[in-house]
Amino acid sequence: MLLAFIFSILLIGIPVLFFINYENKFLFKLFSLLISGSVLCLSSLLFIYFDFNNTVYQQQITTGFNLFVINVSLNFALDGLSLLFFALSSLLVFLCLIFVLNDNFYKNYSILLLIIELFLLIIFSVLDLFVFYMFFEAILIPMFLIIGVWGSRERKIRAVYLFFFYTLCGSILFLIGILYTYSSIGTCNLEYLSYIDISFLEQKILWLAFFLSFASKIPMFPLHIWLPEAHVEAPTVGSVLLAGILLKLGVYGFLRYSLVLFPTASLFFSPLVYVFSLVGIIYASFCAVRQTDLKRIIAYSSIAHMNLIVLGIFSFNLLGLEGSILQSISHGFVSGGLFFLIGILYDRYHSRFLHYYGGIVHFMPLYSSFFLIFTMANIALPGTSSFIGELLLLLGVFKFNGTASVISCLGVIFCGAYSLWLCNKILFGNLKYAYTVKFSDLSLKEFLILFPLLILIFIVGFNPNTVVPFSHMVCLNILFEVF
Repeated sequence: MLLAFIFSILLIGIPVLFFINYENKFLFKLFSLLISGSVLCLSSLLFIYFDFNNTVYQQQITTGFNLFVINVSLNFALDGLSLLFFALSSLLVFLCLIFVLNDNFYKNYSILLLIIELFLLIIFSVLDLFVFYMFFEAILIPMFLIIGVWGSRERKIRAVYLFFFYTLCGSILFLIGILYTYSSIGTCNLEYLSYIDISFLEQKILWLAFFLSFASKIPMFPLHIWLPEAHVEAPTVGSVLLAGILLKLGVYGFLRYSLVLFPTASLFFSPLVYVFSLVGIIYASFCAVRQTDLKRIIAYSSIAHMNLIVLGIFSFNLLGLEGSILQSISHGFVSGGLFFLIGILYDRYHSRFLHYYGGIVHFMPLYSSFFLIFTMANIALPGTSSFIGELLLLLGVFKFNGTASVISCLGVIFCGAYSLWLCNKILFGNLKYAYTVKFSDLSLKEFLILFPLLILIFIVGFNPNTVVPFSHMVCLNILFEVF
């Protein structure tokens, strides 16, 4: 089975990397790229073998063991929702490995990135709540090392502790909720739990426990403080993985667990979610306008987009749910590309201060073309993947709450304002000769990293059926559980 083969490659390949002498750099780089590239190719094959008419999980792997007093079921499988995030994780990790190919710390980076990839693939395919929680938290460790060790400034220590504190402490109630579920029902298996009727009071308590953990991962207002700090201090690959896939863990948690296991409580608390999300959209948009650090601008933009996605999840209709999933995948492409582009600038000029840049279009035309296109995708220009996602999402929100839809549209307008302002400041205007003294456009390696993301943005933008059919049956099942 393909899923078992993917896990086998990572479980065997990562330990082998530890024993390869780094003095043999060519062999080490070749083997690490071969591992991640193989996982990416096999993840792509999963799309070919996906059965749209099958309403149950596919590619199942089942085993189990006892962990202290808990009977843990290692049950892995994929449906359309998990498959999309599964493939997105494989793609972004592979591109990150290429990005750090010439870095002095490539061995450390590659091992940590492959461990992150393994944890992500387990998270998006496991069907046991306790195992999900273990890897949901375990992924903090390699990210802690990437930000805390290879961050850009001394402030990285504060940033990494904020990241660790908010996400770990937010998950304490999540663990308590899982333990209560196991003690009262006797299993943490998602397939079994979805058929259990949980009382309304228990649903409300458990929903709040799960909500705090998922909201801090997205992050929703007011649990968003850690994200701009983590992005600014993280190296480029850390920012790409944070924005591109780690923020989606909260989205996946809402869709996979909160709405399915606690449907009545999800409806009950939807006004609370809408208030937090709308405040987050407006607040993050205003904060983005007044930033001078390039990464902070994109970080606050990510907060606004992720809060908009949460609105779509809690619209409780097919348009909103499918739009939120499509926008999540699109945001992975767009934000990943933007952080790669900012990282390329930082590698050349060692500064992310906005006012140091200007007139780049005159001596970096290829880079400027990519930056302009990714900016247009960020503001959901028609023809890009973000346009389809935001359109479906906003229509779904309008069907559920017209006032919330109007307010969230203000966030879309603000996004256009600060994105175009950023693009204009960097690409156009007078040259800053005192700062941008190296006139080098994109290298072949950088082009090969950005080009796949660009192609995927247009493929999904012009033909959303490349994504929507995979999530359609999942969304129908979620709505069936809610109503």
